[in-house]
Amino acid sequence: MSYAVVNPATGESVATYATISDADLAAAVDTAAAAHSDWSRSSTPAERAALLQKVADLHIERREALADLIVREMGKPIEQALGEVDFAAAIYEYYATNGPEFLKDEPIELLDGDGSAFIRRNSLGVLLGIMPWNFPYYQVARFAGPNLMIGNTIILKHASQCPESAAAIQQIFQDAGFPEGAYVNVFAASSQMEQVIADPRVQGVSLTGSEAAGASVAALAGKYLTKVVLELGGSDPFILLSTDDMDATVEAAVGARLDNSGQSCNGAKRFIVIDSLYEEFLSKFTASLTAEAPNDPTLADTVLGPLSSLAAAEGLQSQLDRAVEQGATLASGGTRDGAFFPAAVLTDVKPGMDAYHEEFFGPVAAVYRVSSEEEAITLANDTPFGLGSYLFTTDKEQAMRVADRIDAGMVWVNIVLADGAELPFGGVKRSGSGRELGRLGAEEFVNKKMIRIAG
Repeated sequence: MSYAVVNPATGESVATYATISDADLAAAVDTAAAAHSDWSRSSTPAERAALLQKVADLHIERREALADLIVREMGKPIEQALGEVDFAAAIYEYYATNGPEFLKDEPIELLDGDGSAFIRRNSLGVLLGIMPWNFPYYQVARFAGPNLMIGNTIILKHASQCPESAAAIQQIFQDAGFPEGAYVNVFAASSQMEQVIADPRVQGVSLTGSEAAGASVAALAGKYLTKVVLELGGSDPFILLSTDDMDATVEAAVGARLDNSGQSCNGAKRFIVIDSLYEEFLSKFTASLTAEAPNDPTLADTVLGPLSSLAAAEGLQSQLDRAVEQGATLASGGTRDGAFFPAAVLTDVKPGMDAYHEEFFGPVAAVYRVSSEEEAITLANDTPFGLGSYLFTTDKEQAMRVADRIDAGMVWVNIVLADGAELPFGGVKRSGSGRELGRLGAEEFVNKKMIRIAG
């Protein structure tokens, strides 16, 4: 295995980087462990917050160069790439601003009133982060931001197609003033991860990726009794029960499906529409979605770029072809050209078809008709995933009632693309476990140490 930059828009092989040796990987863990023993235990929350603020500032200072890297590495449209850099900066700034407060001692009211007790939050040690290609900066920020604030040190294995953005992140941490070993980027192979997880100094591992990768890492974490956080796939429902502005609702639906060229774990993928609105929604949604033709990701007005690689496009095409072979009806905006994949809409997807339970990681939407609120909830929950969900209704009581019954880690009501640094992110079922972002993101890899003092 090697790390390589292959521009999905052109097919050009830009650069290749060698995978780290086992000896150098062991040395990287040594460096991170040494930094934890020294810097983590001697630095104050205020000092760590100041370093994180500098990381945020450097992301903004270098935003154009950083964005250009991921356009080349994974084909993200340039305006979305710039937005991702800005969001990463906002996450670091959020933890720089709020981290010291999150780490304050938490008093416990004693039942017998004799003496005092409190919770003190300490770092755990070295953490391993295994990150995906679809959001190269944001994924790292939501893991590294809170954990460096806590004082944990980090070994970061990025996706093999993102070596240059991975190196750029490492450089930012160095230039911000973090000591050697606080954040260590490694060009490691997946097969080398057991070596890291097995090290007793590594106290946690966070993975964002596929179900298969999550199962593999979770098994290793269990074997070595290591804390693990997983953010895996999603097939998020977009439930439409009522609307007073169909055009705005369709615009939201298209945005929720085409974000990151459809390659977002929590993108809306299954559109569940009450029968009285189904025909109008399907007609307008299909027209609007398929009108967004794939285009050059370097252009400012591009909404839909190439998929991340030719292999990703070929895999999505295979899924789509299989869905049609099994009886689904297809409306498509064109023919695939290399990694450029036209938006498509599937209807007549039934239980028993592969498409009914699969995640489509690209600009493919499945639209379903339902006759009632109850049927919508049942269909929304009939999936192995449980990451996010979207609910559109003009009835406030219905909104709360349905949101409460959706089996997902997140519910967005009458809004899409509204993630924030302060909002916890994560799922249930096969979408993973644990939370990132917000205050909960600073609660995963921390020793909540109870200290009881006699009266």
